[in-house]
Amino acid sequence: MTAMTAPRSISFLTHGAPELTADAVRQIVAAASVAGIEVRAPAEELRKHGLEPGTPVVEDAGEAPDLSVVLGGDGTILGALRASAETGAPVFAFNFGAIGFLSTVDHDQFAEGIERLTSGDYEILRMPALTIDRGEVRLGVNDVSFHRRADGRVAELGYSITGDRLGEVRCDGLVASTPVGSTGYNLANGGPILAWGVEGFTVSFIAPHTLTARALVVAPDDTLNVLNLSKREDVDVMVDGLTVGALAPGEEVEVGFARDRVLLAQRPGENFYHRFRSKFGRLAS
Repeated sequence: MTAMTAPRSISFLTHGAPELTADAVRQIVAAASVAGIEVRAPAEELRKHGLEPGTPVVEDAGEAPDLSVVLGGDGTILGALRASAETGAPVFAFNFGAIGFLSTVDHDQFAEGIERLTSGDYEILRMPALTIDRGEVRLGVNDVSFHRRADGRVAELGYSITGDRLGEVRCDGLVASTPVGSTGYNLANGGPILAWGVEGFTVSFIAPHTLTARALVVAPDDTLNVLNLSKREDVDVMVDGLTVGALAPGEEVEVGFARDRVLLAQRPGENFYHRFRSKFGRLAS
């Protein structure tokens, strides 16, 4: 964990319902201006919130800010984390979604969040991602997954770890998840929960047509290869829930683990177990 100082510049990103975040954006802009922090935003965000460039928000010209501020749910936060992996800017997220598992502060902590943002009262957590090469290398902060087509037959997938074939499974899909993503699709599949800080990733199956398909945890330096065994059905490839292509019959792709690829701001002293309990409740009672 890395302690921070007050940022000199921030950019902001909001989800698709600007009427829910417009007032919050203006409060952040006003507080940042008072603190002497430059505020940047992409042209789309300026239009979305009816802000004129330079009053006092400047249009983002591609230069990395000290901090990327997000107002949205986990989907918006994931998008910001993927983008920030290229710039090195940490993500400070206000929860304007349903669960907000990745948020720095919840919606009811908004005033506290602004104070933390402008004063630098937060820590930076370095988190891993998964990589997959589909003509270009893409990062999955939560997961990389393979799904049968909605109108297609059941998927037939072979999977190998570092060259050793472990199995062939008829299923609706396969999900490789980071520790961050282990509480998402992987958890819904009955896969293991990995605490943040664990090195490695999970592999779990969506509706496997066998009792022997078991979820597993893969070591960080090992790679997962997924092979489409079907002779005629494509398999959709998704990264953090977004379709990025298809795995053709007979095609194989490699998924790898990448350490410290994304940076998330969190309150000092915050940990995975507190976050997990507050968002999902007790594991047992």
